[in-house]
Amino acid sequence: MEHDGPLSRLPAMGDPVVQGSPFPPVEIPDVSLTEHVLGAAERRGESVALVEGTTGASTTYRALSEQVAAAATTLAELGVGLGDVVGLMSHNQPAFVSAFHGVVAAGGAVTTLNPVLTVGEATSQLRDARARLLLVDEPSADKGAQLASEAGAVLVVLDEGWPGECAGAGLPIRPGGLDPSRALAALPYSSGTTGRAKGVMLTHRNLVANLVQFAPHWRYSDEDVVCAALPLFHIYGMNVIMNLSLASGATIVTLPRFTVTEFLGVIERYGVTRLHLVPPVVLQLVQSPEVERFDLSSVRWAVSAAAPLDAELARRFEDRFGVPVVQGYGMTEASPGTHLIDEANQANAPQGSVGWVMPNTECRLVSTETGEDSPQEGEVWVRGPQVMRGYLHNPEATAATLTDDGWLKTGDVARREGDAYFIVDRVKELIKYKGYQVPPAELEALLLTHPSVEDVAVVPVPDEAGGEAPKAFVVAREPIDPEALMAWVAERVAPYKRVRAIECIDEIPKSPSGKILRRVLRDRERDKAANR
Repeated sequence: MEHDGPLSRLPAMGDPVVQGSPFPPVEIPDVSLTEHVLGAAERRGESVALVEGTTGASTTYRALSEQVAAAATTLAELGVGLGDVVGLMSHNQPAFVSAFHGVVAAGGAVTTLNPVLTVGEATSQLRDARARLLLVDEPSADKGAQLASEAGAVLVVLDEGWPGECAGAGLPIRPGGLDPSRALAALPYSSGTTGRAKGVMLTHRNLVANLVQFAPHWRYSDEDVVCAALPLFHIYGMNVIMNLSLASGATIVTLPRFTVTEFLGVIERYGVTRLHLVPPVVLQLVQSPEVERFDLSSVRWAVSAAAPLDAELARRFEDRFGVPVVQGYGMTEASPGTHLIDEANQANAPQGSVGWVMPNTECRLVSTETGEDSPQEGEVWVRGPQVMRGYLHNPEATAATLTDDGWLKTGDVARREGDAYFIVDRVKELIKYKGYQVPPAELEALLLTHPSVEDVAVVPVPDEAGGEAPKAFVVAREPIDPEALMAWVAERVAPYKRVRAIECIDEIPKSPSGKILRRVLRDRERDKAANR
């Protein structure tokens, strides 16, 4: 199912069905992820790789190389080898990098976990991934102990003693027998186009391919300083902010959490040159009076991803920061990038677009009504070397998302104008709250376990802070206090999954086959908002 390697034929521009990239193809090296990202670390020597933004503690590239070697040795001694999975639950910090690449250099795959997941949610992921070890930051140590016990994993805390020392050891480049095209390097969990979270099998080659696809068009260098305020456990933070920056010799300043004041302070203090954003962060920056207090003149480029960015909001950002904010597009299942705006030609990118198809990638638009290819608008299907192997232990979900000839169905609807793409809607029913995926089916399944709930449907509603947020339409067995029910849900899910509104109705609209017609409820919400 994997469509690998450079395309033998890029379709001619203007092809009404399949569109190739307007950019020249790139060569994908046959290397491990750590070799690609940190292979030049020793040569970069005393150049600064990482800075802990709140304390100012720095790590050179040489020291990072030694830390990854020590981490890999420690993990190998704990039994981690080819094919093993290790959980990593940590806020953004330099130790995240040595932990991630220590696992990868030892031959394992990393399954990252959001520290705000409940014990139940995190345990389910660790069990599904069959994680042998769990690495956690110090604030998560108590939760980590419970998780490790529940999931049958060995616990390692990323404390001051991590990763220890490995005198004289060089960076382990590739464990013997590792095949970059088959071996997994990362196993993030994504809800895909629908349903519960599933393990996305990303190989070394998938992730390396995406890095070399980005490199000619987002021209990071050793003169760049990047702030890692967005979570590194998310694919955007993991492969774009962390790996692309380190592979380019840039300096990464980590922040454990995003606040406007700390973010702006890091930009001024360390001379941040590139901003990685999501729409809710763009909104906070545009609205905050704090912006005027800081010198932001070092910033020369900004990108927003993970959810569509409103064109007017983008314009307000440019007016305030003096640099345009471009968009990128992709998904976890594509490592993550499939479309980008070339840095050198961003002035020519149509406003509001996510740009052009990346090198070595094909794209087609498939009508959501007829299932036929459309030259102008439809569900985005992509194919390229960055596309995942499939979902772990889930052939049914894999078959529903990947075609036999390697096309990834993204679940997003795009409009094509010339060679540029605009994301206009979603076929998939995921709710994106602050860029995080919230599967309606997961919240519905939880709410149906409440004794007062007869039936339920969850849909997205506009939310100024998060872009959109979950609202539950409930058919009640008995009178319900909406606030109490929302609190009940909040106790059982991560904060970003919380239901923000509840409305009681007489009946959930469904198709003759019993499928919830969420579109009917979404349209009802839109009409209600329009008439206010």
